[in-house]
Amino acid sequence: MKISKLHIDQFRHLENLKFDFTYPEDFHIEEKRGKPLDKICFIGQSASGKTSLLELIKETISQFYDSRIISKNKILTPLDFNHYNIELDFEADSIIYKHKKELIEIDNKKFNFHQGNYNGGSEDVINYKNKLFYFTAEILSKQNIKLFEEETVILIERYKTLKEKIKNNSYFRLTFDDKVEDAIWIGLLEENINYLQKFLQFASELINSGKMLDSTSQKKVENWKDNNINPLIEFSKKFNSILEKINLEVDLVNTRNITPLHNKISGENIPIQNTSTGTKQLLLTALLLFKLDTKDSIILIDEPERSLFPDIQMELMNYYKKIAPKAQFIVATHSPFIAASFEPEERFILYFDLNGKVQVRLGKSPIGDDPNDMLYNDFGINYINKYGQEKYEEYLNLKQKVFFEKDENVKQKYAEELEKLGEEYNF
Repeated sequence: MKISKLHIDQFRHLENLKFDFTYPEDFHIEEKRGKPLDKICFIGQSASGKTSLLELIKETISQFYDSRIISKNKILTPLDFNHYNIELDFEADSIIYKHKKELIEIDNKKFNFHQGNYNGGSEDVINYKNKLFYFTAEILSKQNIKLFEEETVILIERYKTLKEKIKNNSYFRLTFDDKVEDAIWIGLLEENINYLQKFLQFASELINSGKMLDSTSQKKVENWKDNNINPLIEFSKKFNSILEKINLEVDLVNTRNITPLHNKISGENIPIQNTSTGTKQLLLTALLLFKLDTKDSIILIDEPERSLFPDIQMELMNYYKKIAPKAQFIVATHSPFIAASFEPEERFILYFDLNGKVQVRLGKSPIGDDPNDMLYNDFGINYINKYGQEKYEEYLNLKQKVFFEKDENVKQKYAEELEKLGEEYNF
């Protein structure tokens, strides 16, 4: 599932905005021309509407999930569906869906809205294999991280109490905010919990046998591991590639927590509660992308750069795309390092015009451009602050003095000052 167009007549403070989410006909990769964008980046200062756009997309497509085809020209819709004063086009299973003010189009077939009771047969508008996930900026919360801090035995008991509820979980449309239900997290971690439960039972039996160190027991351990593959192994292959920047990796031996980490250099176990906020956010997001079925999905992420050092920000989108290669990512960011991972055609800059209205334009800087150029070209920011500006003016004045000075000794002094200032500030 991928979005291809959005036209907003009116949504909150956004008015008369048009977004074409397809690659242009002259795009440098021929096979992508005219097709929906693989990833989309919204840039803009605070209050320009980046988060509103993510919420609008989430809410509109969610309404499609909640609608039913009840006749050849009618769709039963939620009461507020046609309140959105927008047009939105997206593609799922090679079918084009269009939401307009008074109707829905599905592959050029027009359906009117029907509201109220209906007791006849109906058909889903969208196949549930096309999924929608929204990672809000509040995903890192005490409630969400607490399960990863729990000791394994406590988590296993928690799993037992929620087992029946987990059976009813659906994972085709989820919002990950600051209050995700425990049943969702534990359902996603069910394979890991079952593995740990089996391992602890096996280890307990081995200890009680009193034959921990003989060759027969060692063979039993090896056979058990061959027949019970640790689900963290596959996850570690993907997660370790980004963790190595902070000298961490997934600990495949420690069973105290559901996703244990250790220092790659010292081997010291690092409890999740002792890691940085950036590491915790990476863990939550990466684990979700790994555990969820992201094929044919739209993944909305608000401020993915939170609490992350620039070197990780620079590689974050490439890393996420490797975990979820079949998804369309739509992110809202303030980071030039994140934005540099997008083609200019994938970047949509929101800005205020002279009348205070939000307008939109495409990015200018090429993918992978210097973040300073990105700040200037796409963010519209002069990246040198007032102290740097003062030094730059001093640098220009010195150049003038070197050029016009007649006294060679004084000229040499100015030249030395100029060289020192230029090296210091890279002018």
